[in-house]
Amino acid sequence: MPFKQDRMNTGERMKTLLEGHPIDRVPFYPFILGFCARNVGYPIRVMYDAPAKSFDAQQRTLDQYGFDWGPMYGYASYGAWEFGGQVKMPAGQYEQAPMHTGFPVQAEADVENLRLPDVRTAGCLPLAMEFSRLQENSRTPITVVVAGNFTMAGNICSVEKLSRWMLKKPELADRILRTATDHIVDVVRHWAETFGAERVFPQIWEPSASNDIISPKQFERFVFPYLLESSKKILDLGVKHLLYHICGEQNKNLPLWAEVPMGDPGICSIGQEVDIRTAIDHFGTSSIIAGNISPSALQNDSPAKVYDLCKRAVLEGLKAPRGFMLMPGCEVPPDTPPHNVYVMRKAIDDFGWYA
Repeated sequence: MPFKQDRMNTGERMKTLLEGHPIDRVPFYPFILGFCARNVGYPIRVMYDAPAKSFDAQQRTLDQYGFDWGPMYGYASYGAWEFGGQVKMPAGQYEQAPMHTGFPVQAEADVENLRLPDVRTAGCLPLAMEFSRLQENSRTPITVVVAGNFTMAGNICSVEKLSRWMLKKPELADRILRTATDHIVDVVRHWAETFGAERVFPQIWEPSASNDIISPKQFERFVFPYLLESSKKILDLGVKHLLYHICGEQNKNLPLWAEVPMGDPGICSIGQEVDIRTAIDHFGTSSIIAGNISPSALQNDSPAKVYDLCKRAVLEGLKAPRGFMLMPGCEVPPDTPPHNVYVMRKAIDDFGWYA
């Protein structure tokens, strides 16, 4: 059955939403990479090491399912390769994204030798820049994706080592977080100088700050000050909107997250662990809420169950003062049944209209 006739095209819808004006329906926001490769017959690794094929696979898939944003380049292990470590591109049946195989910091002495990398040449950044030039040429949003301050620090050494140092040698943890924070600002500055700050949409993914890994007090001491600093510096560059992907169980961190400036409006992306009503309470007056459909449900549940999850999310999201976008709570797994992606859009069509 065909969808209802949109009253705005994708570009108009997103521009109007970001300007704070009423739109026709809830946007369908993508977090979908490896699935796109499988969808068009590419190996998953091309999403990360072949920008032209990655862009092509995403664009064709986003058009097919009616998403309201363009392709993007990024992965959660960002930071290891860029600071001189090693990553392995996905190859096996169950490998979804690049994985770090060697950390640049493995001992205390390595912390003292840690230096900021050249953002023009480090790690995946030349590939990401090539991808952004494809975004520019196709007139899709120009994004730059980096790991969050704490997640990047945990990719420079390891989350386990970083967690021990927070307890026993906090000066080492602070040194790594200081370096990660400066690097985030350097990367966004490079994109802003290349394309113009107002055209760049940074995405900062912060899964490792989850309360499954660190306590709220550790978040306050080791994460929040650096988040606050890098956000302010990025916005001072002239960037208008920041997307923060607050991944995982972070409910106890939300009061401090709400103090982090994300732009006007920001975009606050949440996982299934955070209820949409809770996100609206914390961020609804300043940010667009995006979320929060469980990736495991998308892969493993029936279309009827996925449809019901999306229906409930959309009905709650319609109450968000600055707007809501239906989005997976994290990346759509590559083995997700295609019909489960379709029913996400179907739920918007059935319940996501503003008038």
